[in-house]
Formats: sequence, C-alpha cells, structure tokens
Amino acid sequence: MEILHRPRRLRINENIRELARETRLSKSSLIYPVFIREGSGIKEEIPSLVNQYHYSPDRICEEIEQLLAAGIHKILLFGIPAHKDELGSSAWQEDGAVQTALRIIKQNYPQVYCITDVCMCEYTSHGHCGALDACTTVDNDSTLELLCKTALSHVRAGADMVAPSDMMDGRVLAIRRALDSEGYTRIPIMAYSAKYASGFYGPFRDAAGSAPAFGDRRSYQMDIHNSDEAMKEIDSDVAEGADIVMVKPALSYLDIIRRASGLFDRLIVAVMHNQNKKPMFSVEERMEMLRRTTAGLPNVEIESFGGLLADYARRKNACVLVKGLRAVSDFEYEFQMALANRKLNADLDTVFLMTSSEYMYLSSSVVKDIAVHGGSVAGFVPDEIVQDIVRRTRKED
Repeated sequence: MEILHRPRRLRINENIRELARETRLSKSSLIYPVFIREGSGIKEEIPSLVNQYHYSPDRICEEIEQLLAAGIHKILLFGIPAHKDELGSSAWQEDGAVQTALRIIKQNYPQVYCITDVCMCEYTSHGHCGALDACTTVDNDSTLELLCKTALSHVRAGADMVAPSDMMDGRVLAIRRALDSEGYTRIPIMAYSAKYASGFYGPFRDAAGSAPAFGDRRSYQMDIHNSDEAMKEIDSDVAEGADIVMVKPALSYLDIIRRASGLFDRLIVAVMHNQNKKPMFSVEERMEMLRRTTAGLPNVEIESFGGLLADYARRKNACVLVKGLRAVSDFEYEFQMALANRKLNADLDTVFLMTSSEYMYLSSSVVKDIAVHGGSVAGFVPDEIVQDIVRRTRKED
C-alpha cells in the first residue's frame, strides 16, 4: 500500500513527539520587567508593585541571579534617569541607566535575553512620550528621531530586542531603518501596537516615574472604545517591520474569557462553590454579573459547580481547562494543579493564557480592599459591575 503522508512517523516515541511539539508552555515563555535607576547601591522596593524593586546598574546582578535560579532568562528593562529634561536626552546617553545595566548583564550573563523599552516618558521632564511642540502637544515626527537614537544606543550596549511603547505614527519603520543602516538587521522589534489609554498604568507609572506632569496621553494612545482601529494599528506595524506585536492593557479575567472564546467553539465559565471562602457576592450573584459582562460572547456559558474540577469537566465532556496567569508564582501553583487534574482525568488538558505585566498586582482582594475603603473601582473591574460593588460595600458598612 502506498501512503505518501504518514503523520504517525512524528508520534513514534517521546523524543520525536517532543521535537515536533507545536505548543509549549514553560518559564522560557515569560519576560520579566526590570526597573533600572541611575545611581549606585540602590535596591528599593516599589510601593505600588509589591516585591518589585528599583535597582542601580551596579546591583542588577543580584536580580539576575534570582531570575536565573527561577528559570527566567528573558527580561524587559525600563530606565529611570537621575536627570530629566524637555527632550529626555538621558534616554540615549552612552552611560545611561539602561545602557550601563545592559553592558554589565551581557558581560556577566550572556545567556540572558535583554529587551528594552523604547519610550521618552521616563526621561522627559513633562512625562509625555515625546518632544513637545509650541502648543505643548507631542510632536510625532520630531519624536521619531529621539526614539531612533534611543533604540540604537540600547542595541550598541547589548540589547537583543527593542520594544517601542510610545505609540507615535511610523516609529516602527523609523527604528527599523535606523537599525538596518548600522548593520543591526538581526535585532527584532516588539511593538506596542495597540496600546490603549488606561488608568491601569498607574502602578507602572509610579515604578517608572513616568506620570504626565499635565494633561493625559489620549492624543497618541488609543481610545478604549475602538477595536477595529487596533487591527489597523497592528497591520501598520507589521507592514513597517514589527517582528512581534502587543496589545495593552489586557483586563485580567474578562480578557482571558474573551480571548479563550475565540479559541474554542464552546466555552464554559465555571463558578465554584467554595465553603472555605466568604466572598462578597454569592455564587448566583457572581454568575449573574458574569452573564452581563460576557453578553457579547455568544459561545460563552456561565455555570456553577462543586467538588473536583476534573470531575465537573468530565461531566461536561470538556477536554481543555483555560487558566489565566498573572505572575511566575501563579505558574508554579497552576502547573501543579494541571498535573493533578490530568491525573484525575486523563482526557483533560490545561491551556494557560498570560495577562500583561501591568496586572500582576490585580486580584479580587485588592479590588475589595479599594472598595471597602471608599476608593473607586472603576477601571479595575468591568463597567457593568462597578455599581454592584459600590452598593454591596455600602450595605456592608
């Protein structure tokens, strides 16, 4: 019998199956944010990002050692200069915070893959992402020159990839041409292609010292209501030479549900009965809120269950669990749970979807604490349930 295509050839043993595996999830998929502050002897915790630190270049090796011990080999560097000016000239200085840290890292840990944030907001005295014109509006075209100088200075110091996050029109093409003109044709660009204006950036802006001194960034970051525009931005960046594109921000759980709904024909969001916890809302109330926030996703169903998740999945004939990960610590726990569920139900696989680094801090307890103390939870939860939380916290008071 003549059979030209035999897919089973790639399934004969574990060695070949591992070689041909299309989807892999491991710590090698993670990129860790590192904040470099100009100076010396600095290791200071960032108040808005628990267990995240500012490091001066001379102490960055301490952080790298911990990351390597945890199996993390890829980092994204953000710089905080000692001096800021109107143009953000510290961004491209040879002895700048990022440039100095890059040389130290590459000299001591050449195996670490270094990505650098390319933006002006950390470096300008006004906190905006580019040079200002006479009307104090960010001037797109003059900013492109500054971004190119910054990207080149990072690559010369040892950056393996640059990540422009400024949202200037044409910046990917400008940086690509600048890199190629100096022979850096192999350096990839990871573009913040669809970066929405958002209050979620508050903790990051605190960490990077990049809050605007006046106004906001809505004239260059995207309007939160526009999804078609995001596709245009992504298409434009790819056409200009972006190797990787990014959508930012991604709301921790509703975003996971929306993305997962595009991966599967049918998605069940299962709310667990857990007698060991005392949540603010009952199971029935949480199900009703989920139905409201997922009303635009026709293939999403909201249910509740008790007992073992593996057993519930078997009853529903489900073959995949979708879990959202916020940080490395989530992966350790969820990886153990995935193995346990697979042991209990051999037909059940687990798919992990990563959230953006800006939301590592976000959890139900954080939101509850804000609400209980009278803070606004708008922007932390979907708009559809803000008033539910406000009414409940007032009732509990």
